[in-house]
Amino acid sequence: MKLLLWDIDGTLLSTGGAGMRALESAVAAEFNLPRHIDLGQIDWAGRTDGWIAELICDRIGVPHTPENTDRLLSAYVALLPSHLEETTEVLPGVREILEAAHQHPDVQQGLLTGNMEVGARTKLGYFDLWDYFPFGAFADDSSQRNDLGPHALRRAIAHTGHTFEPANVWIIGDTPHDIACGKVIGAKTMAVSTGHHTTDQLASHKPDALVRDLANSAKFWQIIG
Repeated sequence: MKLLLWDIDGTLLSTGGAGMRALESAVAAEFNLPRHIDLGQIDWAGRTDGWIAELICDRIGVPHTPENTDRLLSAYVALLPSHLEETTEVLPGVREILEAAHQHPDVQQGLLTGNMEVGARTKLGYFDLWDYFPFGAFADDSSQRNDLGPHALRRAIAHTGHTFEPANVWIIGDTPHDIACGKVIGAKTMAVSTGHHTTDQLASHKPDALVRDLANSAKFWQIIG
């Protein structure tokens, strides 16, 4: 049995900066800063929401205490739906692959994402994709992405009653962080260059497979085996 563990932003969805705009609005609302504050200099591709919140606090000169990061992230989640309406879309081939995996008796799929669970549900639920993922690992589990793999595996085992060999586990994502967290647990990694990293940049981190996008579902399943 194969286990597919999916990243969200840049892999399943193109958010078009919706998360960043929601965070900028949250910063302005919670810390009485100008609404035009620019957080674009922060490199948050592949990072967890908790890690991003700490970076933002440092950027705006606010102590990154648990109270401040929780305050920021709560406001972000509340503002996120209105920003998703503007630019977010499901990336090519994603819906077809998720449905095929859902129907396949020897494939299980879950999430391994830097989003908090409520943020993941909000983003995927907006496109009716949330129900494809009965388990996963989220930023709620740890602010360090490399810690998330064991949580995802534990929940996969609890959900399915099946122990997955590392060779049958695939981490699918669009950043070097996705590749790294897959290697931590000995899983195979598929990098997709539909996010902010180029094919060459992803190739330098030596994923097991590298594709430009997921539009070719036959190629995807050929790689998964």
